[in-house]
Amino acid sequence: MSSAWIDVQIKSVAQADELLGLLDDPDVQGAWQDDAGIHVYWPFDRWSSRHLARLQRILRQISGNGSLPEVLVASLPQQDWNRQWAESVKPLRIGRRIVIRPSWERVPIDPGMVEIVLDPKQAFGTGHHPTTRLLLEWMEQLAVGGQSVFDVGTGSGILAMVALRLGAARAVAIDNDPVAIECATSYGRENGFGDELDFGCRTLSGDCTYDLVLANLDLRTLAQSAGDLAGSTGHRLLVSGILADQRAEIIDVFSRTGLYFSQQRELDDWLAIEFLQGQSCEGPA
Repeated sequence: MSSAWIDVQIKSVAQADELLGLLDDPDVQGAWQDDAGIHVYWPFDRWSSRHLARLQRILRQISGNGSLPEVLVASLPQQDWNRQWAESVKPLRIGRRIVIRPSWERVPIDPGMVEIVLDPKQAFGTGHHPTTRLLLEWMEQLAVGGQSVFDVGTGSGILAMVALRLGAARAVAIDNDPVAIECATSYGRENGFGDELDFGCRTLSGDCTYDLVLANLDLRTLAQSAGDLAGSTGHRLLVSGILADQRAEIIDVFSRTGLYFSQQRELDDWLAIEFLQGQSCEGPA
């Protein structure tokens, strides 16, 4: 292994899982996300200007007509990389009951709390980003006991795993990135889940319905998938990955599928929105 590393920090990227999926670079040795952005690591002797150019093309693709995020490139000695890697992910408390921690950091767990052990790998969704946190906090307050949950664009699998810890009967989680599914499957195994948790590398089809559907995706993907997401929703759909100024557009998209806007939550200019199946005077449609 190389004795030095390249640390590429990309500031303020909405969809870290989409970035890493599009990057699909076997030389990437790790990635993690915090409030400031994303860190992606390459061995020093495998890094070149071609990697940077490709990364910038992907960022341009993700941002569309928006401004490109700032990219900082730095070199780290092996010792500093090990330290930064270990220090980058600390135990994270979300809401009243949820704890997400790396395996090397133990925290006291009170009765009634739920814990997920998650070491950073080549998949995102550790709970640090507002879009993930919004959905985790919302799930904690829902009565998910005994329900079926469908996690679309699962990334690390954190939403599906927390749903099961909160009492869901089963969770199906999909992603079109095989690296993400490989990591998520490993996380599920390490956290002791069995057949109640089903990870799959496949696209959304809308041919099965679930009590709760979770979709932490970017605006474009949500809009393209709206029909299938609505078709998968037996009762409630929670979407995230939306900026506050995209609210009207996404509500309009899902209203045309027969779902109706119920409520929203906001954190750091990011939104999570709840859509419900249409109601009639006889009850749910």
